[in-house]
Amino acid sequence: MQDKILILDFGSQYTQLIARRIRELNAYCEIYPFNHFPVPDSSVKGVILSGSPSSVRDKDAPVPQLGKIKGHIPLLGVCYGAQYLVQGFGGEVMPSSTREYGRANLITIDKSDLLFKNITPGTQVWMSHGDTITKLPENYEITGSTTDVKTGAFHIKGEETWGIQFHPEVYHTTEGKQMLSNFVGDICRCAMNWTPGSFAESTVAGLKEKLGNDKVILGLSGGVDSSVAAALLYRAIGKNLTCIFVDNGLLRKNEFSKVMDSYLGLGLNVIGVDAGDKFLDKLEGVSDPEKKRKIIGKVFIEVFEEEARKVKDVKWLAQGTIYPDVIESVSVNGPSATIKSHHNVGGLPDKMHLKVIEPLRLLFKDEVRKVGATLALPDFILKRHPFPGPGLAIRLLGKISREKLAILKEADEIFIEGLKKHGLYDKVWQAGVILLPVQSVGVMGDERTYESTVVLRAVNSTDGMTADWSQLPHEFLGMISSEIINKVKGINRVVYDISSKPPSTIEWE
Repeated sequence: MQDKILILDFGSQYTQLIARRIRELNAYCEIYPFNHFPVPDSSVKGVILSGSPSSVRDKDAPVPQLGKIKGHIPLLGVCYGAQYLVQGFGGEVMPSSTREYGRANLITIDKSDLLFKNITPGTQVWMSHGDTITKLPENYEITGSTTDVKTGAFHIKGEETWGIQFHPEVYHTTEGKQMLSNFVGDICRCAMNWTPGSFAESTVAGLKEKLGNDKVILGLSGGVDSSVAAALLYRAIGKNLTCIFVDNGLLRKNEFSKVMDSYLGLGLNVIGVDAGDKFLDKLEGVSDPEKKRKIIGKVFIEVFEEEARKVKDVKWLAQGTIYPDVIESVSVNGPSATIKSHHNVGGLPDKMHLKVIEPLRLLFKDEVRKVGATLALPDFILKRHPFPGPGLAIRLLGKISREKLAILKEADEIFIEGLKKHGLYDKVWQAGVILLPVQSVGVMGDERTYESTVVLRAVNSTDGMTADWSQLPHEFLGMISSEIINKVKGINRVVYDISSKPPSTIEWE
């Protein structure tokens, strides 16, 4: 049984960051809502209570049931978690005279405390709370203080329970990773052997055992998630896996044939379906973004089901669901209304009486890439930029037409191939071209033109939740602009989007 750390989520924006930091230590961890988590078994070596936007003084403040945890297994409260361990057990938390937010320094540290092993006195930490601990319960001892916060950290005598009023998981806490390592490794004695290679090995073994000789179908998108899921399944069940790759006519220029070739080179059993006309017939003249998405989803299910029924005796539908999707679906704030519905084949499992298998449901996006690397997937797949499920339909603003789509594909290819040629593709997280429903006046030769405008969009991000516009060289942008205008008939103006997310989004629709 894999050793693990449980993280109980109270709604903090940093909860996933705690998990990522622990996994960087090669220790396995899982996130659960504070009010919905499994009873710890022998595999659970420790528990972390996250921060929260709530105050422990609120009437409806989140209250976890720690009866089988506190005093039984190592426990670390972070920010709200620390304040709950005080307020809920006889101490006192009061509003701070000033909001404690930003950098601070632990001017005093109990160096004999295991949590602060190898931590430098005066080390920088990151505070983010409006309340502060003013009175500790009996048997609680202060182990760290800042200039303004006397109880920066505490330990409960006779228990493996700690609390800290700062965030060790954020970059601004300079020795935070060491503190988490102290907790996970020295205090919890949790095995630090969870690596991409070990995940691949144990997942393949688990899939073999679970699936046996059963047949599985998987919808491939050409993206990293579905490709890595396919590679894991192929190693487990070989030819009993059938992959279906649907060309919806909204992929990049020549993308379908390029991706098909790469999949066949991996030995996968892939059915390629050219269904572009079916999608484009339904989308012709549609301008509303939500209608576009719904039409694409509906037609995809029809096409996928038709092809899947040709494969006899299938029992499982595999999906490339990853851990952020799983966390979102059981979040503190209740199930998400939709979990990337264009990635998952909604409705098909019930309709076709299939069971669902999700080999990647425990991984973050960056971990998926690392697992793919251990499986020797080619860079063409592993380093591909994220691409929206509805494809170019949401990068062609306004009414869809085959003519406009052809223009967009040509401009998009020039931009993407230019990034690759000039060594910029891997320095950008996501890039593409947007065709606007806007025409402007121009001059080409001796003639005035009245043609379309395209937007170049390139962003840097780690997970898509936030993103900054990529500061591509001006010379490069100028060259791409000239090439698009000169080579793509119908475009006479190119602009570059320099807005970040938030407040803007990565896509325009």
